[in-house]
Amino acid sequence: QVQLVESGGGLVQAGGSLRLSCAASGSIFSIFSISTMGWYRQAPGKQRELVASITSGGSTNYDDSVKGRFTISRDNAKNTVYLQMNSLKSEDTAVYYCHVLSTDFWGQGTQVTVSS
Repeated sequence: QVQLVESGGGLVQAGGSLRLSCAASGSIFSIFSISTMGWYRQAPGKQRELVASITSGGSTNYDDSVKGRFTISRDNAKNTVYLQMNSLKSEDTAVYYCHVLSTDFWGQGTQVTVSS
């Protein structure tokens, strides 16, 4: 069994910051360090979209809408991936999900609400 548990969401004013964490446990434990991890988000009425991803080697990729504001990182020793979100905008409001790319493993999501 695989568990991905996100935390760190909440309500923040525009311009503020949040740091999301995704801790992996279970059978993924042995493959976390070699897996590409991603943060996705889904706003009401919209499709889920990839926000950022990070490979096992630390290479990162970002959606244009968050470049320069969000930073994805990982700590393989803790089986955890992070998303530092700065200069938040109202359009960043969404449920944020952690995902192991090329698998069916998703977290339950954490709500991020940015007030303008």
